[in-house]
Amino acid sequence: MADQSPHPARRETPQERADRNFAELLQEVRVTQNGVQILFAFLLTLAFTQRFLSLDTVQRATYVTTLLLAVVATALFTAPAALHRALFHQGIKPVIVRISSRLATVGLGVLMLTLTGAVLLVVDVSLGRYAGIAAGVGTFLVCVGLWVVLPRLVRRAALTPPAAPGAATDREPPEQPR
Repeated sequence: MADQSPHPARRETPQERADRNFAELLQEVRVTQNGVQILFAFLLTLAFTQRFLSLDTVQRATYVTTLLLAVVATALFTAPAALHRALFHQGIKPVIVRISSRLATVGLGVLMLTLTGAVLLVVDVSLGRYAGIAAGVGTFLVCVGLWVVLPRLVRRAALTPPAAPGAATDREPPEQPR
């Protein structure tokens, strides 16, 4: 079956493609994992500060929920390495890549909730409940915009065939320099 994408196919075997895809996935996970681990460490230290004792019930619940989300995100982002290590040399790299990609995708969703919770907590403690909720919602919307909406828009733009030369368009042609 021929490649249906508008981009030329790479000349690589399925195993080479799996190796490349896994290397790219691991690089993405490395970048994300560092941020998650820093956030997790920050959250761990909060419970040992003097101000932690003054948190109300909602703030404590937000803290514990966010901390647990950070644990889950960390586990999801480290799972591809553990999966690869456990199944190394089994000849199933494409399966490892597919499952690892799903783990990373779920990890991004959990990270989105973790970031939202962390911002909600910090702004709530610093400026008040309504400001915390607004900042949390804003954080969530920024993540959805950049991590969900933007990739879909880019994909749609990349898959839209270019207009034929001389075809009528709704747009004005760009102004020519004089």
